[in-house]
This record gives sequence, C-alpha cells and structure tokens, in this order.
Amino acid sequence: MACIGSGRLCGRGLEKLCQIGRNTQARKKSSAAFVKIKSTGFHPLLSEKIGIKCQRERRCLSSQASGPGSQPNYQPQRVDPYRLIEDDLKIVHAGITQELLMNTNEEELQRIATYYFDGQGKSLRPMVTLLMSRAVNYHLNKIGILPKQVQMAMITEMIHSASLVHDDVIDQSDFRRGKPSVNALWNQKKVAMAGDFIIAVASMLLGRTENHDVVISMSQAISDLCQGEFMQLGSKETENERFAHYLTKTYRKTASLIANSLKSVALLAGADDQLVEIAYQYGRNIGLAFQLVDDMLDFVSSSDTMGKPTAADLKLGLATAPVLFACEKYPELNPMIMRRFQEPGDVEKAFDLVHKSQGLEQTQFLAKKHCLEAVRLANSIVESDYQKGLIIVPDLVINRMK
Repeated sequence: MACIGSGRLCGRGLEKLCQIGRNTQARKKSSAAFVKIKSTGFHPLLSEKIGIKCQRERRCLSSQASGPGSQPNYQPQRVDPYRLIEDDLKIVHAGITQELLMNTNEEELQRIATYYFDGQGKSLRPMVTLLMSRAVNYHLNKIGILPKQVQMAMITEMIHSASLVHDDVIDQSDFRRGKPSVNALWNQKKVAMAGDFIIAVASMLLGRTENHDVVISMSQAISDLCQGEFMQLGSKETENERFAHYLTKTYRKTASLIANSLKSVALLAGADDQLVEIAYQYGRNIGLAFQLVDDMLDFVSSSDTMGKPTAADLKLGLATAPVLFACEKYPELNPMIMRRFQEPGDVEKAFDLVHKSQGLEQTQFLAKKHCLEAVRLANSIVESDYQKGLIIVPDLVINRMK
C-alpha cells in the first residue's frame, strides 16, 4: 500500500502521491477539529495549556514530510512511557490541585484533600490513561489529545487517591508513600469527609464530559471500589471459593478503575466497539497484574522501599495470592486464614510458610500471564510510540520494586 510514514516515502507514481496529499489534507482538517478546545467542560486555564500543546504538535508535524496520524518523533530503542506523556501529566497534577482548591474555601479541607497530590506517587493510572488516549487517537488518525481525555486522567487519579484516603481511615494506617498518612495527621472524621470531597469534585468533572456512556462506566468503577472493600472484609470456607473471591475483589478494588478509565478515553475518542473493548481489557489485565505484584511485594520488599509497613496485609487479616497459593503446600494456613491471623504468632508463621512455599513464584507467574495478555492487546492497536509505551507498561508493572 502506498504510504508516507516513519521518514520514508513509498508510492507508485504521481497519481498515488496526489491522492495521499488529498487524504492528508482531509485528515489535517479532521485533526484540527479534534483538538479544538471547547469553552465548556474544562477549566479555561487548563484548556489553554492543552490547546497550546496541541498547536505545537501540529506545527511540528506540518513541518515534516510525514503522513497520516504522525506524532512527535520519540525514537529511543525502548520508549519511556512517562517521558512520552510527561507534559500531559504535569497538566493533570496541576489541574487536580486547582479543581480541589477552587471548590472549597475551607483551608483545612484544602490541605487534606491535596495532601496526596504532590507528584510523589507512581501516577500509574493517569499515565496509562493518557498513553491509551494518544494511542487510540493515533489509531484513528487524529493528532493530539482531547481536553476531556486529560480530564479523564484527572478523574481517575482523584478516585484512586480518594480510595487511599478512605483506606487510611479503615486500616488505621500511619504511613503512605513514605510519609505520614492523612490518618496520622488529621482527625479521622475530617479525613473521611475529605475523601468524600475528592469524589464529589471528580464527579463534577465527570459530569462535564457530557458523555452518558462514560458517566455510567466511571460510576461502575466507583461502585466496584466500594464493593471490593466490602469483599475484603470477608473470607470463604473452601480454597477454590477463596481464590475466586480474591480475584473478584482484586478486579473491583484495583483493575476496574483502570479498565473503565481506558474504556472511557476510547469512548471519548469515538472509537468503535472493538477498540473500546481492547482498551478496557488492556486496563483490566494491567490492573490485575499490578495488584498481584503489590501483594507479592508485601512479602519481599522492605518498609523503606515500599513507603509503608510490609506484611501489612497479614496484619490486617487479609489472605492475598501468595498465601492462597502457599495453602497448596501448607494446609495449616487454612485455619489461620479463617481466624484472619489473629492469634499470637499467626502473622510470623504465615509469613515464613509463604517464603518456604512457591506462593511468591506462582503469584508472579499469574501476574506475568496478565502482562502478556496486555501486550497482546496493545499489539492490536496501530503502531506508534504511544502504542509502544503501552507495550512497555506491563514490563514496568511486573518489574517494579515498590
């Protein structure tokens, strides 16, 4: 097929070149409309930043002899997903803080609500949301990123951080991300209300998307978060029931938010059902793998590395994948699980048995399976640096140390 791309020119004569030129001009008009900033649905200052960035990208692209769906030319052997969207991430972090500060005059509420938005977290959720946005847009021959897609990255991080605030109250945590938790610094009632406030502001942003399907999708993610927390409070009698319970809980608490966020940015781009489903399933697999690795790290990382106490899940009475796998070799773990590791020595004994078993290796193997599936899904999206970033993300997830 005649094409212009990746700095090379291929074609079969003047007629095809002229046809390519006409198609490119049509696409440029479509792309210009795609990145046009609307006056509603996004704060004017942030809209201006996104608009300037998109204009800069268009000028860069128009100066190159490049073809349909081109993008900034990041060409390292191994792309860095965070490097690809670092400007977008800065807008997301600034936008979240701005929205939270604008929506209340209560100074203490402002301090609590913005406490975890200091840019020190992994920012996995907004990062992968922005990557998928740009990868899908490129797949659809569109340049840039929609303001509402950036907004979706903000919403995703806000919902996640609100859940952390609530977790700190429920678990009575003292540390989070290597610093004192909100629970340790403020009154628990005020902290719980701050978590609700973050959700409320995120919901206002969600309403501004003016997309019925996106609102339903993200509302489902919030519902799943709540249900996942409830599931975490219970245990199942048999080993098979326990593992199914654990996987469902893991989807609801972690994977659903990522999956529905990626689904939402695909919907906002006008993707067809197949591409929307690819985005959703990619997010689901990344989310499941991320939580499996997190559960594994609770047994192998130091408190300094994790930024929170290790063996925390056992101390909370939770049986995660490493423990459930270890039960196959050490059935004496079953009564400990049923009593939620509450008897003296249970936590230490369970910790030791997990390390003696293949529980950690089996957990990592399952996480790798989900990562491989995420890579397979990413490979069905048109190749671009953003799509390559999506392929690299599973590797970052499986090899992370905190």
